[in-house]
This record gives sequence, C-alpha cells and structure tokens, in this order.
Amino acid sequence: MKRKIYIYKSFERFWHWFQAILIFMLIFTGFEIHGSYSFFGYKNAVSYHNIAAYSFIVLIVFAIFWHFSTGEWKQYLPSYKNIKAQLDYYLIGIFKNAPHPTKKTVLSKLNPLQKLVYFGLKILVIPVMVISGLLYMFYRYPQNGAIKGLTIESLEVIAVVHTIGAFLLVAFLITHLYLITTGETATSNLKAMITGYEELEDEKNKEEKEEIKK
Repeated sequence: MKRKIYIYKSFERFWHWFQAILIFMLIFTGFEIHGSYSFFGYKNAVSYHNIAAYSFIVLIVFAIFWHFSTGEWKQYLPSYKNIKAQLDYYLIGIFKNAPHPTKKTVLSKLNPLQKLVYFGLKILVIPVMVISGLLYMFYRYPQNGAIKGLTIESLEVIAVVHTIGAFLLVAFLITHLYLITTGETATSNLKAMITGYEELEDEKNKEEKEEIKK
C-alpha cells in the first residue's frame, strides 16, 4: 500500500528550482556571449551571466552548509549495487512497463544511476565550471591603480574547458527533463518537487506483510 510521504524539504525544493533557473540563465546567456545567437545583446548578456554566476556561487555555499548540517550529503554517495539493473530499466524496461529496480525512500531518494551522475556533477562538472568561470572573469584585475594579471599564457584552454562543461550541463538538463516523466505518472516526479510529497511504499505496511508471509 502506498501513501503520501514528505520526502523533499522546503530548502531542498527552493535550492532545486533556484539552481535550475540559474543554470538555465547561465547557459542561455553563455551561448549568446559565444555568439550563437542574439537575444539580450552582448553587453547585457555578459552582465546577466555574471549576476547569475555570483548568485549560483552563493547558492552553492548555502547548499553545501545545508547538506552537511542535515546529513543529506549521504544521499549522493555512489553505489554500484543495482546500477546495471537501473541502466537496463532506463534503456529497455521502462518501455515494457517493467517494475522499477530500486525503491525510493526518505533515506534513499536517488537510484544508483542518479547518485553516480549527481556525484559527478557536484565534485567535477560544477566545480570546474565555477573555477574556470572565475579565472575567465578575473585573469586581469585592478590593484593599486594598475592592472594585474594571472600567470595565464592564454585564455583559450580555460574557455574550451568552460564550454565543454556547458555542453555537459545541457546534456544533463535534457536527460533530466526526460527522466522527470519516468515516475509513477508523467507528472508525479514534478509534483513531488513542488509539494514535497510523493506517493511511496509504506515501509511499515511492507514490514507487516513480510511478517505475515513468514
């Protein structure tokens, strides 16, 4: 038997949606800065990109504090158990109405594949994006009435790394938007991240059923 369980806390939902808005803004303005199209105009795009970047860094600081103070950081520790079954489910099983290989709980909100992807984003992609972005912005800076520069021969490598990171984020967003629709219904995952509540297997009833079977 399933019942509605409060699984996503207020800050978690705020962090998720604000982060999504900022990442979208960074991607949209970033590609305009690269000359892919013109919407805001180059000067405005640079200003909006910088504002979004600083806001994103502040959000990251608050998110790190929240995750470690609540213990939620443990949700992202990679687990290789059932990872093949999860991959098979996304590639084949989902199109055959196969049962989900892992069960979501309050203490385990992510499946093995999600843990691996989010862990990679948090310790590799996003840090690289932030560091390369800051280097790109501050490779020359004013100090004591003069312009100082970091010991960087060329910004080309930094720009390439930053752009590769942007494409990885775009790929993640596209995949993420698709996987949102793979819940119990096409909108159940989306509703859960808005209300905080999701219909999950009642662990108490599950344990009682197992006892009866014994």
